[in-house]
Amino acid sequence: MAYKSILTICTDPLRAPQTVGAAASLAIAQDGHLDVLALGVDHSQIGYSYVGASVALIQLLQDNATADVTAVEAAVKTAMAAAGPALRWSSEGAVAMIGGLADIVALRSRFADLVVLAKPYGEKHGEEEEAIVESAMFEGQTPVLVLPDAALDGGKIGKRIVIAWNQSRESLIAIRHAMPFLQAADQVWITIIDPPHHGAERSDPGGALCQMLVRQGVKAEVSVLARTMPRISDVLGRHVRDMDADMLVMGAYGHSRFREAILGGATRNMLESAEVAVFMAH
Repeated sequence: MAYKSILTICTDPLRAPQTVGAAASLAIAQDGHLDVLALGVDHSQIGYSYVGASVALIQLLQDNATADVTAVEAAVKTAMAAAGPALRWSSEGAVAMIGGLADIVALRSRFADLVVLAKPYGEKHGEEEEAIVESAMFEGQTPVLVLPDAALDGGKIGKRIVIAWNQSRESLIAIRHAMPFLQAADQVWITIIDPPHHGAERSDPGGALCQMLVRQGVKAEVSVLARTMPRISDVLGRHVRDMDADMLVMGAYGHSRFREAILGGATRNMLESAEVAVFMAH
């Protein structure tokens, strides 16, 4: 089992080489094919009333988005050339309005085994980056590997993996999608924070999951942690550092109050502070 169709989506020409480089090395390691979507995002909303807006302003925004696509495509081609002849790849460019971003991302994502994306939060990160992560997971129903700001060799990550396990549907879905990484890892820690005293796994937290993974050839063990910090994401982050892990596998949680999907508190907090690759699915 491997990820044979890997997709990455880039909107920033400055960050594209790092993201594409990691995705390319992962595709080579998985003997897969890498598809790259270079996106220019038009932030105008034609369906809404803009006081003082003019046709010239709308045209300017569209021209800027088109120029962004050209710059991203150039950065992508440079990164692909650096990956070497072992990489099988294709790329395309497109302009999308911010309000229609979910449609194009979902369409491309649902035919991929894995979507590799840059961290959506941080200095100079645009709102479209969070929307892309959300759309790939919630609309495209595809697992997402979110890369930290630090440069990574995609072919070498996933050797020491922490699983965030809370007995939820989302968490189990993420684990099943992450199986190629888990089976290839040197060590996997099933991590449970403050398990409920009266839950289904009260006598053996994480035991059934550990048994399932071991039967699949995963070198897994269980870590039960106390919630000694205010946020779950802080406890997980500290455990990742303590174990010298290079990947976190977790379920993604969303709410649909103001948008089609808004990343839930624990998911967002984890991505904001992530120092390693985060594998998520919903």
